[in-house]
Amino acid sequence: MDTATLWLLPALPLAGAIVLLLTGRYADKWGHLLGTVMALASFGVAVFAFADMLGRDTAARAVREDLFSWVPVTGLQVDFALQLDQLSMCFALLITGVGSLIHVYSIGYMSHDPARRRFFAYLNLFLAAMLLLVLANNYLVLYLGWEGVGLASYLLIGFWHEKPSAATAAKKAFVVNRVGDMGLAIAMMVMFATFGSVDFGVVFGAAPGASEGTLTAIGLLLLLAACGKSAQVPLQSWLGDAMEGPTPVSALIHAATMVTAGVYLITRSNAIFDLAPNARLGVVLVGAVTLLFGAIIGCAKDDIKKALAASTMSQIGYMVLAAGLGPAGYAFAIMHLLTHGFFKAGLFLGAGSVMHAMDDETDMRRYGGLRTLLPITYVTFGLGYLAIIGVPPFAGFFSKDRIIEAAFNQGGPGGIALGLAALLGAGLTAFYMTRVMLMTFFGERRWKPDTHPHESPAVMTGPMILLALGSVGAGAVFVSGSSLQNWLEPVVGAHHGTETVPAALVTILALGVVAVGVAVAYSQYAQREIPETAPESVSALTVAARRDLYGDTVNEAGFMRPGQHLTRALVFLDNRGIDGVVNGTAALIGGLSARARRVQSGFVRSYALSMFTGAALVAAALLAVRLW
Repeated sequence: MDTATLWLLPALPLAGAIVLLLTGRYADKWGHLLGTVMALASFGVAVFAFADMLGRDTAARAVREDLFSWVPVTGLQVDFALQLDQLSMCFALLITGVGSLIHVYSIGYMSHDPARRRFFAYLNLFLAAMLLLVLANNYLVLYLGWEGVGLASYLLIGFWHEKPSAATAAKKAFVVNRVGDMGLAIAMMVMFATFGSVDFGVVFGAAPGASEGTLTAIGLLLLLAACGKSAQVPLQSWLGDAMEGPTPVSALIHAATMVTAGVYLITRSNAIFDLAPNARLGVVLVGAVTLLFGAIIGCAKDDIKKALAASTMSQIGYMVLAAGLGPAGYAFAIMHLLTHGFFKAGLFLGAGSVMHAMDDETDMRRYGGLRTLLPITYVTFGLGYLAIIGVPPFAGFFSKDRIIEAAFNQGGPGGIALGLAALLGAGLTAFYMTRVMLMTFFGERRWKPDTHPHESPAVMTGPMILLALGSVGAGAVFVSGSSLQNWLEPVVGAHHGTETVPAALVTILALGVVAVGVAVAYSQYAQREIPETAPESVSALTVAARRDLYGDTVNEAGFMRPGQHLTRALVFLDNRGIDGVVNGTAALIGGLSARARRVQSGFVRSYALSMFTGAALVAAALLAVRLW
């Protein structure tokens, strides 16, 4: 690809966003079309770049474009530079490809929304920011895209801001992500102090010369940033509330853009994590905890979108776990990220199709029996379901199994524990996704009498069909001849580890666990009547899962309330302490001045009397001294 055209990838959707925002209501009739065309045009550039990259030798595939000198100051020279290599190419195709399908779907989904033009402007802005993030040649440009993604997510989650719940969810996502963003900002400061640069090439090249403590600090700070964007424990609380945005937003955030940013950051920074084993251990632990955390929450959600959101948290946990395994897992993390992009986008768009048919109802307890009325939605959603639970030969089977194998192959008690955690997550995934399928498409019809379910228009079902095809075949393509591993090797390195646990045994165990999860869900939701409201007499774990395992409670108790008390104490100290000293000093001086001012009466006789009295006192004092 000609480096002079690399900038077009983010520039096209950015131009669409600018035009749609500046033209205002004049673009209401055609704004959605312009936004979609800009996304498709960016996808076309990405496909052209991919074809060109395939035609190059491996050593010559990475290209760089320096647009201008951004920070030309003494000691810190940062160019606004872009680079396209094998890793960023994967993300560029995912972002623009899946993003374009979501744009097309949104034409139908948002057809009756009076602010549709503004919605497409925000979608374009989201694509532009995410593309800038993955195409950046240094951490500062990456940070610009990182913050752009945060802004776009705030605008889209709170798109229906007239709803208090949507406005609150947008603010929550924005605030929680700012916590993670501080990690990335401080990491850049440490990089500059250590290496004198934030350029990828300089930092990664000089990393072997830095101390392990410094690299560990940088790695943990980058992990904090990843936890915010990718909704990993302990910064996961925003993800479920983000479902307040329109459903296409959920698909874009969960499949193609925001939550994948943290996985990209860790994988891109592999040169740092490979030299910091303690930081990698932190990544592994966060991923393992989150994949179980999200799966448990997903088992108890009746809201179809929130069940899928918990699923995303869990699946991203698998990716983070794999990335924490280092060279043994980087390629598998990206593989699962790409397959997840297909089946999770398809699942969310399928959920949107169901909501479209059910008058925006999201409670699965009021669904049931929709498979005959929504045949295309049922089939496409079903293919995504088979992919996410890991049934062969669907995409998720190949990518998730590789992560479980890589975990077991770490060897020792730690490897066994990680492998078992990943297996348990697979079983829970099979349970809650089977639950979603059964409650939505099977059983008795439980919807309101005035509801008339109907299939979505072709502009919505078309993207769902294409994503379903990806859910079926993407995994086999990526594992064929280790194609994705070989493709990413120049960026993440090669791995030639030993097989601790036979791959066939892992596959058998995984399929067995999945079968158990499906069977348990079938026994509970297909062979029993589903009540219209969730039963109250349930276990403590179910109650905790319904409350997101008390994530908000922990944040309130550990951060919000102590912060409130600290703020009140500081306000009291400021008002009564600092302001008290300042105001007290001013009052003292003012009081003394007022009393001293009374001496200045302006009468000559008073001044003469004062002079006479003073002279008399001086004379008396001198006389007393002399007599003494």
